[in-house]
Amino acid sequence: MPGRLISQRPSPTSVSFTVSNASRHMSTLSKLLFYLHVLLRALVFACVIFIDIAKLRTSFFNQDGSFIRWTAVWSSQLGSYMCETADSYSSGVVAVVSAVFIYAVFRKGYTEESLLVIRGLGIQTSTSSFTYLSKASTRFIPTTQIQDIVIHEAFKGLEVRFYLAVIVEGERNVVVVFPKLLPNRAILEEVWRGSRHCLYDSKS
Repeated sequence: MPGRLISQRPSPTSVSFTVSNASRHMSTLSKLLFYLHVLLRALVFACVIFIDIAKLRTSFFNQDGSFIRWTAVWSSQLGSYMCETADSYSSGVVAVVSAVFIYAVFRKGYTEESLLVIRGLGIQTSTSSFTYLSKASTRFIPTTQIQDIVIHEAFKGLEVRFYLAVIVEGERNVVVVFPKLLPNRAILEEVWRGSRHCLYDSKS
């Protein structure tokens, strides 16, 4: 899905640009499918954790605790099925499969990249992580180190792609904004104009 631009002005001296390829969920059907997708992820995660606990029941979960009666859990129909499933495979197989499913559950499936411009301070670039368990990668560049903000073009495969870049004083390579999504030229020009206007126009 191509990236779309979301512009915001948190204050008169700052502007934020976010490019995202996440689904918008505008219609009722898309919202319903989204909630079903979230529910499915939660069920898969619960099943994986339950099977992992069943695999470790003889070592850690074989006695009744203060809140959970493990003997009743393992003797139930669902508990018996989970125990049978866990005992059918070795600990290594269960661990690897559990890791794969947990990664799939917490994988975002979309990318968001942002540029925050604050007049008199600098700019901050941010790229979202692949999963919900890790933080986005960010970088702040002070105004005193910003030489210019430009739009360059380069070859990616057999096509020409435009990208927004920040020329930083003392660095050989430019800092590419939105490096993962590489939005189209129209979006880049809008971000370029808004960024320079916020940084250098004191009357804006």
